[in-house]
Amino acid sequence: MRIKLGVFFGGKSVEHEISIISMIEATLRINEEKYEIIPIYIAKDGVMYTGEDLLDLEMYRDMDVLLKRCYKIAVVNDGKKVNVVRCPAPFIGKRVLNTIDVAFPIVHGTNCEDGTIAAFLNLLDIPYVGPDILASSIGMDKIVMKKVLKESGIPVVDYVGFYSMEYVKDEEKILSEIEEKLKYPLIVKPGNLGSSVGIRKVKNKTELEEAISFAMEFADRVIVENCVSKLKEINCAVIGNITESEATECEEPILGGDILSYTDKYVGDRKGSKTGKFGARKGGRKFGAKAPSAGGVNNSAEGKKLPADIPNETRDEIQKLAKETFKVLGCSGISRIDFLIDEEINKIYVNEINTIPGALSWYLFEASGKPFEDKLEEAINIAIKRYNDREKLTFSYDQNILALTGGVKGN
Repeated sequence: MRIKLGVFFGGKSVEHEISIISMIEATLRINEEKYEIIPIYIAKDGVMYTGEDLLDLEMYRDMDVLLKRCYKIAVVNDGKKVNVVRCPAPFIGKRVLNTIDVAFPIVHGTNCEDGTIAAFLNLLDIPYVGPDILASSIGMDKIVMKKVLKESGIPVVDYVGFYSMEYVKDEEKILSEIEEKLKYPLIVKPGNLGSSVGIRKVKNKTELEEAISFAMEFADRVIVENCVSKLKEINCAVIGNITESEATECEEPILGGDILSYTDKYVGDRKGSKTGKFGARKGGRKFGAKAPSAGGVNNSAEGKKLPADIPNETRDEIQKLAKETFKVLGCSGISRIDFLIDEEINKIYVNEINTIPGALSWYLFEASGKPFEDKLEEAINIAIKRYNDREKLTFSYDQNILALTGGVKGN
């Protein structure tokens, strides 16, 4: 009997569409002989849907038509199993559409990757792939993440982080702190977003104020960092858990400007492509599509050099730091760690972690000679083991103190 794999994607996030593409990329590589894929789409208003058409990328061209062909649902634990149920319950027809054995969240950004989806799956009491609540929330909050990494001796660039409300209350105080601790040019970005959303490079105070106001449109925390002058960006993925992990080959993104933009990451310069760098096949699974091969991802037209153009000793150091970062933050499943190299002083910095990376970084595993289908199964097995280990812990007592004679205070 196949394992029922509930794949959660979408969400109320500026990275909503990227999550959809990542889901398509991953599900095309999941072994359907072992797993029955149950898509759980979280719309931008938070409503959940399921239906076979959600696995067809072409259907997303008209969301109204797509959602009419799907079921509006809730996912609930009835005490014996986790069910996918129609919501509201129908007068005629099945209420329970399916069950889920293991959850696989493929979500990006706030309101999902930040620990929200992990908390929901914890409440459902179901094994799930990826980081737990704490690792998710730390990984999403760039300010907290840098504090944790710095405390653990992992190199990060100098920064100043603050809440938007602090800035509104005393703008000059924060601007003075930034100019005292850091040097122009600077990078300004939202404190808890990914995919290069809301980021700007600034060269003076006027640009700094504008960039902070822009970043505040996307998040309630802002981080300002020293800009690495002679910059080389390198990414490396990791799979495993806190006790055992392995790192992939390194990639070098090709910048379209001073900063690796949202367009650089997801659209690129492929005029004939409908899905940017991910390249999901037309029609998706419904039309018998095969997973895109790893061939062709290692050229500048695809937005990256793979493998990265770095010395072997630099590659080894980055892979080591990637695994250390993964462990320090308590990650599980598949993550991608992004690095900055200051070529002027030959210094490596950890920039950020993507606890659920775009397309799950399948191309980095394939470039490392590791079939991604096998890595997806490994991630699922890691999730099941973590759940089984967690079940051995004590979270509640059988005794009901509310039933004791005399009440709580009396005893």
